[in-house]
Amino acid sequence: MTVQQMPPRAVHRELTANVLSSGDLSDFTRNILRFVDTDEDIGDDPEAAIARLRQGVVDGVAGANAVFAMAELAFAYAEAHERPDYYLAAAFYAYAYLFPGDADAPPDPFDPRFRWAADIYNRSLVGAFRVQGDDEVRPAPGSYLLPSGSMQITAAPDLLVWQGYPLTRLVPTAELHVSGLRNRYRQPGLGAPLAATPVVEHAERRFQVAPRLKVPVTILLRIPDPRGQLANRRVHATLESYAGPETETVTLAGREVPLESEPTATLAYGLSDPTLWQTEFQGFLQGDFLGRLPSQLVALQAHKSGRIPVVFVHGTASSAGRWADMINDLLSDPRIRERFEFWFFTYETGNPIPYSALRLREALESAVRQLDPQGKDPALRDMVVVGHSQGGLLAKLTAVDTGMKLWDAISLKPLDELRLRPETRDLLRRAMFMKPLPFVRRVVFIATPQRGSYLTEYSLGGFIAGLVRLPFNLLSASRELTMNNPGAFRVNPARIRVGSLYGMTPGSPFISALADIPLAPGVRANSIIAVQGDGPVEEGDDGVVRYESAHIDGVESELVIRSGHSVQGHPQAVLELRRILLLHAEEACRATGIGCLDRPALVSEAP
Repeated sequence: MTVQQMPPRAVHRELTANVLSSGDLSDFTRNILRFVDTDEDIGDDPEAAIARLRQGVVDGVAGANAVFAMAELAFAYAEAHERPDYYLAAAFYAYAYLFPGDADAPPDPFDPRFRWAADIYNRSLVGAFRVQGDDEVRPAPGSYLLPSGSMQITAAPDLLVWQGYPLTRLVPTAELHVSGLRNRYRQPGLGAPLAATPVVEHAERRFQVAPRLKVPVTILLRIPDPRGQLANRRVHATLESYAGPETETVTLAGREVPLESEPTATLAYGLSDPTLWQTEFQGFLQGDFLGRLPSQLVALQAHKSGRIPVVFVHGTASSAGRWADMINDLLSDPRIRERFEFWFFTYETGNPIPYSALRLREALESAVRQLDPQGKDPALRDMVVVGHSQGGLLAKLTAVDTGMKLWDAISLKPLDELRLRPETRDLLRRAMFMKPLPFVRRVVFIATPQRGSYLTEYSLGGFIAGLVRLPFNLLSASRELTMNNPGAFRVNPARIRVGSLYGMTPGSPFISALADIPLAPGVRANSIIAVQGDGPVEEGDDGVVRYESAHIDGVESELVIRSGHSVQGHPQAVLELRRILLLHAEEACRATGIGCLDRPALVSEAP
C-alpha cells in the first residue's frame, strides 16, 4: 500500500472516470464487482457478471449499487461491440436505478451516478434504435432482443408526428459538434435528444413551417415497475416522443423530470444546409426571375393561439439564417418561448423596396386570414416586425400611411392619368399607396438606412446594382412607365432606376419621401443602431449606414452599439430585443388579459 501526492485535477479525473467519460468502468462499479467476487476483467462475457448482479437484486441481497453497475457494464459492452440488445439493456438498468419504486430509495442527486445513469439511459436509447451503419435513429414499437430475453415496446400511432407533420430522419444531437453560433444551449434531463426533419409540403407564397426546419425531439422509454421487471424474461415498456419546446418536463414514477433537449444543436443542424447561404447573393442579383426564389413567409413552428408573432425581415444580399444567433439566444428564455413565436420573411433583396414591402404586406395579410379567419386570436393582431438594414425599410412600410407622398416624389401626374395596362396600374397602386396593417403594433429597426446608405453612392455599389435582374413583371412595368408616359416623371426617364440599391441611395426621391412619413398612430417603434469605433456617435457609421441616417425621432428607445453593420447577432442587440419583447408582452397582457407571463419580466436578467 502506498500513498502518493498528486495534483487535485488528476485525482479528480481518476475519481470521476466512468464508461461515459473515459471508456473505463467507474470505481463504483469495480467495487461492486470485487465485493460480489466477480472477475473484474469481464472480457467477452458481461452477461455472466450482469446475471449474478441481477440475481442478487431479485433475491433482495443487492440493491441500487448493483443496478447501476449492471447499467454501466451493459453500456460498456454495447459501445465496444455495437450491440443494440446491450444498449437496450443498459437503458433498462439505468431506468431501474433512477426509478426504483418501492424497492429502494431514489438515488441521491449528489451522487455522481445519478447524472451518469441519466446519460447512460439517454445514450443507450440512441444506440438501441440506431439504423445500422448510419447516423439516423428510428424509434418504433415492436419486440426487441435483450441479452436475457426480450422487451415488448408499444407506442402511440402519432409517435413521430409534430403539429400534424410527419417526422423523418432523426439524428442524435448529442453527437453534433456545433460551430458558427455564439452560444450552445441544452436542457439536461432524461431522454435521447434528436433533430428531426418534418415533412412539409411547399406551399408557395403561403404561411408555412420552414421547409428546411429541424425540430428538436426527445424520445423516452417508460418502463413500469422496472425493478420488479428485472426478474422477467419478457419486459414491457412504452416509447414516447416529445417534439418542439412545448413540453419541457414529464412525470415519471410520480416525479417531475426535465426532458433532455438540444435546441441549439438542432437549429445549427438546420442552418448547416449550404443552399441556404448560396441563395443570399443569388437572391439579390436574380430577384424572383422565372420564379426561382419565391418570396415566402415561414415559421419555426405552427401557430398557436395566444402567441404573438415576431416577424424577422433580413437585409440586402442576406437570408433568414443571419438571425441565427439572435434566435438561439432569445429561445433560451422560457418567457419568450411561452409568449412569442418567430416568423421569417424571405425575399429577393435586389427588387425595388416598395415591391418587396408589398410582398411582405400581402404575406402577412394572407397569414392572418389563413390562421384566424374569424378574428378570435388577439395575439395575431399584436404583431412585432423586426427588420435589419433594408428589412427595416420593409418593416416601416407595414406601419405607415403613405398617402400620395411616395407617388408624388417621382411623378408629376396622378396614377390614373398615365397610359398603363390595368395590371400595371394595379401593381403600382398596391406598391406605392399603402395603409398601415392594423395587426402590426410594433416595429424594431436594426441598422436601418432610414435616409439611405452612403455605400450605394460608391461606384462599386452602382456596378453591383446594374447586375440585378428584376422580375419580368417589374421590367415590363418600368418600360411602360418610361415609354408610354413622356414628361410624367420628376426624374429623366433615362436615369430612372428601380432596384433596391437605387432606392436606398441618399437623396433619392423614394428614400427622401419615406423618411418624412411618420409611423401610424398607435404603432410603437424601437431603434438599434450600430456605430464602429470609439468616436462621437453622431459622426459615426457601421460601415454601411451612417448614424445620422439610422436615427429617427419618435421611437420609444434607441440603443447605439459599437459594432459593424451585422449587429443583429451582437449580445447587446439580443438583450435589447428581449427587453423590448418582454415589455411588449406586458403591454399585451394589460390590454387583453390573454397569455400573460407567469412571472414579472426581469428585463435586466441575462438569458
